Amino acid sequence: MKKILSIICLISTVALFIGCAEDDDLGLVNGIAVPSNLALQVQMAQDNSGLATLTPSGESASLFTIDFGDGSDTAEVSPGSSVEHVYSEGSFEATLTAQNINGETAQFVQPITVSFLPPENLEVTVNPVPGDNFSITVSATADLAVGFEVLFGDVDGEVPTPMMIGETLTHTYPDVGEFELTVTALSGGSETIQTTVTVLIEDPLALPIDFESETVEYIFTDFGGGFGSVVDNPDPSGINTSATVGQFFKEAGAQVFAGTILDLGDPIDFSSNTAFRMDSWSPEAGLTVKLKIENALDSNIAAEVDAVTGAVGAWETLFFDFSTIDLSQEYSRIVIFYDFGNEGTDTTFYFDNIAQTTLATEEFDLVENFDGTPPVFTDFGDIGETVVTANPSIGGMNETPNSARLTKNVGAQVWGGTFFELTDAHIQFAAVKKMRLKSYSPATGKVIKLKLENADASITHEVDVNTTVANAWEELVFNFADAPDAQYNRVVVFYDFGNEGDGSEYYFDEIEVGEGGLVSTLPSSAIEDFEGTPPTFVSFGNIEDAQVVANPDTSGINTSAMSASQVKTAGSEVWAGTFFEVASPLDLGSFNRVNVMTYAPASGITIKLKLENADASITHEVDIVNSVANGWEQLSYDFSGAPSADYTRIVIFFDFGNPGDDSTYYFDEIELAN
Repeated sequence: MKKILSIICLISTVALFIGCAEDDDLGLVNGIAVPSNLALQVQMAQDNSGLATLTPSGESASLFTIDFGDGSDTAEVSPGSSVEHVYSEGSFEATLTAQNINGETAQFVQPITVSFLPPENLEVTVNPVPGDNFSITVSATADLAVGFEVLFGDVDGEVPTPMMIGETLTHTYPDVGEFELTVTALSGGSETIQTTVTVLIEDPLALPIDFESETVEYIFTDFGGGFGSVVDNPDPSGINTSATVGQFFKEAGAQVFAGTILDLGDPIDFSSNTAFRMDSWSPEAGLTVKLKIENALDSNIAAEVDAVTGAVGAWETLFFDFSTIDLSQEYSRIVIFYDFGNEGTDTTFYFDNIAQTTLATEEFDLVENFDGTPPVFTDFGDIGETVVTANPSIGGMNETPNSARLTKNVGAQVWGGTFFELTDAHIQFAAVKKMRLKSYSPATGKVIKLKLENADASITHEVDVNTTVANAWEELVFNFADAPDAQYNRVVVFYDFGNEGDGSEYYFDEIEVGEGGLVSTLPSSAIEDFEGTPPTFVSFGNIEDAQVVANPDTSGINTSAMSASQVKTAGSEVWAGTFFEVASPLDLGSFNRVNVMTYAPASGITIKLKLENADASITHEVDIVNSVANGWEQLSYDFSGAPSADYTRIVIFFDFGNPGDDSTYYFDEIELAN
């Protein structure tokens, strides 16, 4: 009687819901999912009675029906309830049917073995979960078993977890350590057998290393008078605001080769990235930082790369290119040396975020060298007039005839400076998010602030660097890794920022931006923006056909409505791509570049652009490694070296060199430019 009443209530509830929704949105009912994640837990009484308690579960189910698999009548069970059934000895398949309130069904089959004899031949399988050092899976088999119970060994007073025949359980341990996992095989009688497996949970050191883990034990092996440790970040600013970092102290008189070692749990995987990056903090510029990798068993199998500190008392990112090493060897030890080649002087250095990366080549594009038509300077803060004048010290680092001179008048504001605007280009950072300039100052330790602004100054970013040389040219590097994505066309320079003017004269020259960061705004020739009749795409290499879809992100530098979408299907060829043809040959006589807006789910991937003539007898291709994930960026491909031909086919390859993984890429605003 109770079952009948519950069904009537259910029908009434559904009818009431539908009646109320008729004028609103019947899609709420139609949108209910088909039952899923079904399971049937079977617990046998261990008294030779054959009594089993069956408990169904599943998502989006309003009613369960159980066919016991022994020819007896089926039973209906409401969610959260169980049903009892008596089995004779033997093997059965119970079928669970789940139904949602729309009447849609799904089924699940659970094998059931009923035996009153003791279980035999218990075998337990425990495996780690890939990518999760704290989780394991466990399964078991045993002759004559009707089910299992598992104790994972990490909780006092633990209640056994039931495990069905053929089921695999996943368990996550709360911490590192050794745990005794016990599996008991059950029968329909009182006899059981069990086995215990020792589970070792450890969190080995692995790349990337950020010193933030509470479970990794960071063990430093020091030598030569250098000492490594984990400490609070002494300067959580700029590119590194993390809480904890690595510290290297080089005591007075330490060996020139003093360093510290970090041992990884597994060999370094160089299959994708053969370079390293490391955030570094040094009290002095111009010091050698050596990064060395070694084989764990043989230190003679090793490779090392040097970088030089450029920032003073600030975080910067150093790059180490290991692309030429012997990749047939295994390397699982990282060795760090600071101020290599010099004895220790009780100096402290900091490092953090050691990771593999695609090497960003340290190439730069010239923004302004003051040897052509001079820019128009706008001075502010009561400084003197900034002018282009003769280089005060030609030779060595700066051979150019002219440079800019900034005079910070006596009493000028602490924020006094100058700016000029780019007229035929803008700065839009690409792979190397840095700027550099050559500076001539009458004193060391002066703060030079370099600031960039977009057209209306609504987006700005500034970086400080201290002068380290007096009365001579030096090259200063400004790290713009944290700069917002924007089109910057105003360059602002401040000297001795934070102090009133004292009449000093400063010179600056050769302002540059990381390769690909200077984007021409000279007249361009549009090729395709996917806003009109879409071109005919031809895809190859076992990927899906490209198509024109809505722009996935109209908030960035690409505000157009439509873009092209390309899914690189899982398992597709490493050279898979797509092409379309244009009506008339590309004018590479007037333009030497092809600009493409791209949007990818990851940075550091190769995006190849290829041009072909009508019969593909003449082709030319250019690769660019992207630097933005989940956002639009403009890639500018240099086709100045392309053979002369009538190019009418544009081919694009995403993540060239790697098989597809179902990632979706977008491209748009293809144009010719200089």
